[in-house]
Order: sequence, then C-alpha cells, then structure tokens
Amino acid sequence: MKRIAVLAALLLASSAAFANSCPLHMKDIDAARKKVKLNAQQAAQVEVLRAEGEKMHKAGRHAESMTALGKAKGILGIK
Repeated sequence: MKRIAVLAALLLASSAAFANSCPLHMKDIDAARKKVKLNAQQAAQVEVLRAEGEKMHKAGRHAESMTALGKAKGILGIK
C-alpha cells in the first residue's frame, strides 16, 4: 500500500513539472520566432506546433504538449 502512495506522489510531481514547463517552452518559441529566419513552410509548421502545444497544455495533456513544443523548437534550432 505504501508503494502505491509513493508511486502516485511521484506521478503527480512529474505531471506538475511538465505542466509548469510548457509555458516556458512556449515563451522560448515566441522569442525565437522573432529572431530566426524560416521559410514559409517552416514558419507555418512552427505556428501549428506552437498552437497545438498550447492547446494540449490547457487540456492537461502535458506530455503531448511537450512533444509538439519540442518539434517546434527543433525547427527553430533551439534547445
């Protein structure tokens, strides 16, 4: 029983960490979009991925949000 409680606490803590980092990644993307030169296709991809990431974040789907935001950051060439 104690193990289940510990596992549940760890899952909640990791979920909270993802939830708190999504907005930071969105902020990084927004800042980089102003500086990085992209072609029209890349710019459109970044816009879609950034919007998808925000939508997933608001829906509580933080792992999916991080995936979309990570792809956008990859296109922009930022870590």
